[in-house]
Amino acid sequence: MTDPLASGTGIGELNERSLHRALKAHYAVPGSQTEQAIDGYVADIVIDGRIIEIHTGIFWPLKRKLPRLLERHRVTLVHPIARDRYIVKPTTDGKGVMSRRMSPKHGSVFAIFAALASIPTLLAHPNLTLEVVITVEEEVRVSDERRNRRRGGWTAVDRHLVEIVQIHRIEHMVDLFAMLDTQLPLEFTTADLANAMQSSRRLGQQAAFCFREASLSEICGKDGNALVYRRT
Repeated sequence: MTDPLASGTGIGELNERSLHRALKAHYAVPGSQTEQAIDGYVADIVIDGRIIEIHTGIFWPLKRKLPRLLERHRVTLVHPIARDRYIVKPTTDGKGVMSRRMSPKHGSVFAIFAALASIPTLLAHPNLTLEVVITVEEEVRVSDERRNRRRGGWTAVDRHLVEIVQIHRIEHMVDLFAMLDTQLPLEFTTADLANAMQSSRRLGQQAAFCFREASLSEICGKDGNALVYRRT
């Protein structure tokens, strides 16, 4: 087994994927520390006492880590969302590219609700700031029929950062609600949220849950089987 210290690789870096490494390089500045053990956890970057935590997946694994770090530290949580994603399939020998096409799916800042639904109340913590990084990415897929038949036997193995388009700095859930407020009726449903975000009904449900947990809205009735919400 490779010794991370002997090889110059920090704690946790051996399992990093390309997108995570690229974002860490973007946020690191001269004098910053990487892969630091703090309060029993490993922090991606520490700059002047502030922790930069880069998380490219869902936030469920952070449910224990973040509250512990926030007790004594300021934390910036960084999460990328692909506005545009290219699907890249390398040749079997890995030396060339068999195909590269753009995915029909395009993300926006509102896709963050899918991740925030795991930790909706933490965004109110005064020590936490969320930065949503809108990107252009490449998703590398390799042939593996045993692992992913839904995609015709192709499995995603890595994500590469092509470009950072925009960064949204979110201090509180109200910042996200403000992006939608003018597009919502006085009383609204998850369908209204989905329409305002130009997203799926599922994402509308996740947004509604986040707003309720943040005490920005409350249930005030039903429209058929749909819950109706109003601002609090």
